[in-house]
Amino acid sequence: MTKLSPSAAKKKRVTIGKVGAAHGIHGEMRIIPLTDFTERFTSMKEVMVGDELLHIESCKYHKQYVLMKFREYPIREDAMRLTGKLLTVDRSEAAPLAEGEYYTFDIIGLTVYDVSGKELGRVENVLRTGSNDVYQARRLDGGELLIPALKAVVKEIDIADGRMVIDMPEEISDAH
Repeated sequence: MTKLSPSAAKKKRVTIGKVGAAHGIHGEMRIIPLTDFTERFTSMKEVMVGDELLHIESCKYHKQYVLMKFREYPIREDAMRLTGKLLTVDRSEAAPLAEGEYYTFDIIGLTVYDVSGKELGRVENVLRTGSNDVYQARRLDGGELLIPALKAVVKEIDIADGRMVIDMPEEISDAH
């Protein structure tokens, strides 16, 4: 069996939530959803929390949180040790996306090129603006490049090769 490097192992996992504070006295924990597919929680039987595989005993929605109780942590004080840890699932369990849709974690880290093949920088963040996402990239000179996630601008996204090709209007790309 080949052992994956920690970064390669991380790429095979998808973060879907983060453990918040304890809720009540029976070991339930508030889960802050970090996924657009919050309905997935109720059908799950187990999940990785940090480096530990935990079995979900109960799951319900409460305000903006998901309340989960894990079999391995029946006591509130023990469950509180999970606070701040990330919930992840195997990449194969990621919710399917429509054609032309990408996971944020796949976009972050892509190298950005212009249509002539010149390297412009690397995507560091995805900003959700409401109308369309904006890819926040770090230029080679250290400056910031904001790329609207529009078909007119983003010509190609190649997750396997770690590339994004853009055709930025001059008035946007020349602004620093």
